[in-house]
Amino acid sequence: MNARKLGRTAVAAAGATGLVALAAAGASAASSAPSADRPPVKLVAGSTNVTLENAEDYGVDLDLGTHLVAGNAPVEVRATRASYSSPVVATQYVHGMPVRKLPKGLVTDFSGLGKFLHITLTNAAGKKVLDQDQGICLNGDGSRTRPDAPATSPYPDSCTANPFTQGAVWGLQTGWSARTYGGGDPVQLAVGKYKATVTVNKAYRDFFKIPAKESAVTLNVTVQKSEGSGAKQAMAGRAAPTPNATRPTGKAGVPRGPKPDLRAVPAWGIQVATGDAGTPDANKDFLQFSATVWNAGPSPLVLDGFRRQGKDLMDAYQYFYNAQGKQVGYQTTGTMEWDGRDGHNHWHFTDFARYSLLNAKQTEVVRSQKEAFCLAATDSIDYTVKNANWHPDNTDLHTACGDHGSLSVREVLDVGSGDTYEQTLPGQSFDITNLANGTYYVQVTANPERRLFESSTKNNVALRQVVLGGTKHHRTVKVLPVGVITAP
Repeated sequence: MNARKLGRTAVAAAGATGLVALAAAGASAASSAPSADRPPVKLVAGSTNVTLENAEDYGVDLDLGTHLVAGNAPVEVRATRASYSSPVVATQYVHGMPVRKLPKGLVTDFSGLGKFLHITLTNAAGKKVLDQDQGICLNGDGSRTRPDAPATSPYPDSCTANPFTQGAVWGLQTGWSARTYGGGDPVQLAVGKYKATVTVNKAYRDFFKIPAKESAVTLNVTVQKSEGSGAKQAMAGRAAPTPNATRPTGKAGVPRGPKPDLRAVPAWGIQVATGDAGTPDANKDFLQFSATVWNAGPSPLVLDGFRRQGKDLMDAYQYFYNAQGKQVGYQTTGTMEWDGRDGHNHWHFTDFARYSLLNAKQTEVVRSQKEAFCLAATDSIDYTVKNANWHPDNTDLHTACGDHGSLSVREVLDVGSGDTYEQTLPGQSFDITNLANGTYYVQVTANPERRLFESSTKNNVALRQVVLGGTKHHRTVKVLPVGVITAP
């Protein structure tokens, strides 16, 4: 299982019946109403009867099977922040041009449209047992709902983000749906019958001019006991990017023209723990962290690895492309090695990033043992940059990094996406057992040995200030904010 790219799937669902009902509702609207009468967006229930499961020691995933459906034109919102010290600003776009900004307070991060829906549940006795808001991702799970809708959607598949995402694109294609439930904390509901009302909140109704009759649905909800316990988890996956059939031939070189621009973001998910991830050791203290390196473009980073016969080592090649996307050159760029440790079990490119812990004078005192990485587009960092790919193929390690029998692999970091290694993986930590309390900096460096060819290397280093405290085996860490970003 890939610990870097796991997502919660809903325990309960309206099921295939709901999808059929949704498609029928879309087709009915297409045939019964003139095109001009369609609202810009409307709330639709896949089924008016929904069954949810209550898992022991977990609760209920509040997936009520509701969808948002676009009318005559795409609904597109782009969110950006000017710097880590700036708030997120969301703007509606039409035909690729900014039209108007969403009111302040509606969008505060990159997870989607915050507090878009309001949900109330009443039990069989008529008592209100739940009253809460729910955000939505326009890029959520969905499909076209009527036969005259475009066959494909240009928008990203999800609203993945981390604390240091800088820009996002969210959209709903004409006549397409987006499932309103995108995960979140479970709720506690007793087994029984409920009545649910789902309503688009007034600020969004006013902004998108959604008629009242198209902005609310009422559902009959049955909560039953689940046979399992806890939420299910599943691996996201697509077909792996295909490397060239053989090693490149001809003269190697680095042509002029577009190149990737690798940038590090400050470390996040910082915490102290006893032992490294996966290898508990009561005699050692570790500072664990997550780190992201992303590609600001305007060209993708494309690496092919070709195995040396009989060895757990591949020779790596970087490919270059012109403005039209045609391959125009290549250069050797180090090696890929097999990592058979738990939590990895795939091919790593060496020297993609380096992690160092610096003291108050910003001198290195500890270096992470991690030096090799599998490249995958795990997080969208800024889909508003030039040539950003809203549909990267390799979004998890299963599709990007091969297995022990692979003769070749292709690893890609697409424009706009980042490659994140989380603190739960081996090597994402520093041994702080014998370090004195005080101020330190977690330093993330992209392309430390300059093996990869970039358009700029001036933005390859990021620092995150931390303060260590406590006593041996009872260490504490205070993580200082970066601008307005306070996530540890």
